[in-house]
Amino acid sequence: MKPKRHPVFPGCVLLVLLFGIFLSILWVGIPIIARWQFGAPAEQLTGFSLRNFGLQTLLHRSDLTQASSKAGGEIDFTIESSESINSISHRLAAAGLIKDAGGFRAYLVYKGLDSRLKAGAYKLDPAMTSIEIAERLQAIYSPIVPFFIYPGWRAEEIAAALPSSGIEVSPEEFLAIVHNPSSLAELTPLSEQSSLNGFLFPGAYQIERKISPDALVLTFVNRFFESVNPGIVSAIHQQGISLYEGITLASIIQRETFEDEERALMASVFYNRLRDGIKLETDPTVQYALGYSAKWGGWWKTPLQTKDLEVDSPYNTYVIQGLPPTPISNPGLSSIMAVAYPEDSPFYFFRAKCDNSGYHDFSITFAEHLSKECQ
Repeated sequence: MKPKRHPVFPGCVLLVLLFGIFLSILWVGIPIIARWQFGAPAEQLTGFSLRNFGLQTLLHRSDLTQASSKAGGEIDFTIESSESINSISHRLAAAGLIKDAGGFRAYLVYKGLDSRLKAGAYKLDPAMTSIEIAERLQAIYSPIVPFFIYPGWRAEEIAAALPSSGIEVSPEEFLAIVHNPSSLAELTPLSEQSSLNGFLFPGAYQIERKISPDALVLTFVNRFFESVNPGIVSAIHQQGISLYEGITLASIIQRETFEDEERALMASVFYNRLRDGIKLETDPTVQYALGYSAKWGGWWKTPLQTKDLEVDSPYNTYVIQGLPPTPISNPGLSSIMAVAYPEDSPFYFFRAKCDNSGYHDFSITFAEHLSKECQ
């Protein structure tokens, strides 16, 4: 007699039904439990995303609600501009400020804080919970803010960038010190100069929001002297010019070319012209003299017209002999090094190549210079 077989199919159906009920409970229950534990989710989270990030947040509840360390102690942490939340989360975990990068990221997305993190420098404490750190990083106010000076900016362009940076120094306060640095007499050897334009060193900074105008200007000037060491200053003097004259020449070179490898050769052209008493005839000095106009959308009019070359200004090197009275921009280190260590060349002229490469053709004679004019 054959053994009696029990049908398997009804049991499978029952398991499928039970699993379906379980999933339905999760589908309905996850948002409810997550809201109860962590508050309302981001408005844009719906459907699967709401359940996914809600579940991840719940699974990391202990990581999010407990401090990474009981010892404490402030740690400096900087969020770079446009940095991703993945990068921020992993760096926080590596610094020992949070327990789990994945859970932290899930919480940020669940709460809609991922798009509200603010670039800047923060002081964080491992004794803070991940939730507290998340709140701190999306705070509208940070005591320290990032600021960047681009090589070739004139002082007015730096001033114009201050209001949107969060630094609580007005453009007028900043420029008043830059163009009359006598108030810094005991703090910088440049205080006797008519302007500090040229010595506001380009680069990235982390600036206290409530910094004073004097301290802000000194921050940029001090970076200059940290970067331009005595050896470079001595090399400039060996060219027969003062540091101030050298930076004035570097400020012109900075505006003349974007190509670092051309700068030393370009410096030789200007030195040759200065030595032989030939006017520099360089366009950036005319652009500086013309100043700002909404008509051409900024500080540096391009292209120049023939009548612009006749503008009556002590900065117009088509009219004046020698260097302009002050730097016209704030040069980067490569332009300063070109002035300190110029190439030895026979050239007196240069003009932009006709291939739009950004490089220049150099010539000894004016006739040769004219022959290279673009057709």
